[in-house]
Amino acid sequence: MGDDLGDEWWEHGRESDSAEVDGEAEKGKNKSIKGKPNVANNAKKRKKLTEKTVPAKKKKNEKASNIPKQKNETSTKSPRTRKRKKKTITDVLAASDPKPGCPADLQKLLTGYFSDKRSVIEQEELKVQDSCFLACNDLTHTLSSYLKQICPKWAKVQRQHTEKRSVVLLIVCSSALRALELIKQLTTFKGEAKAVKLFAKHIKIEEQVKLLQKGVVHIGVGTPCRISALIHQDGLDLQALRFLVLDWNWRDKKCRRMMDIPEIKLDVFKLLESCILDRCKADKVKIGLF
Repeated sequence: MGDDLGDEWWEHGRESDSAEVDGEAEKGKNKSIKGKPNVANNAKKRKKLTEKTVPAKKKKNEKASNIPKQKNETSTKSPRTRKRKKKTITDVLAASDPKPGCPADLQKLLTGYFSDKRSVIEQEELKVQDSCFLACNDLTHTLSSYLKQICPKWAKVQRQHTEKRSVVLLIVCSSALRALELIKQLTTFKGEAKAVKLFAKHIKIEEQVKLLQKGVVHIGVGTPCRISALIHQDGLDLQALRFLVLDWNWRDKKCRRMMDIPEIKLDVFKLLESCILDRCKADKVKIGLF
């Protein structure tokens, strides 16, 4: 309403439109000018972030590089001392040279066994004299050749033996398998003599008692535990016994001799203590170390 009436209305509309266009252009310029510093700021922020992340990676690499250095430092230190393995009996026996047994070895073991159980006077009474021993095996004999040496008149001895439940020759070993081996080695020595197995493996003691009572037996081969049990049950009589042979020098797979096994050694001492030592003193039984 305030416009001049002389002015034409379409010219006024054009001027207003151009003014509006100019205003929008100026706003766009301002926006573009305002947006430039925003882009720059974003770029700076990205640079800062990248700068922050790069040292973090370097730190990880530094840590990784420091790890082997620590290992090297520890490697330069003195190594840990390893515990030495204790030597077993088999290691000691395997390293030692085989030596034939002698009467002094048996006497030494007997004194050690009776030291805690008998007085000094009783220990002197239980000592076995050298006259009670037969010739010892020098590791060159077989069983047959050794028995021929200690009993050259075996044929006469076996003919004179007629008592049941008794043997003339008693061979003591560590196991049933060893007893079977020794019985096989007797073939060239025993002749017509009869040998019997005196061990507990697969054989009941009642069967062995009946076998000894049936007929005359000349040679007994077995373990000390079963032999002692037969003596205590009156299945085996030692009145006719003349030769006691200990399988002294033979070694098993673990290089142990018969007297190196604690259980067998204890059984041998009990057997000797029961009746053998007294008959040795009476000069009725001789002991041989094979």
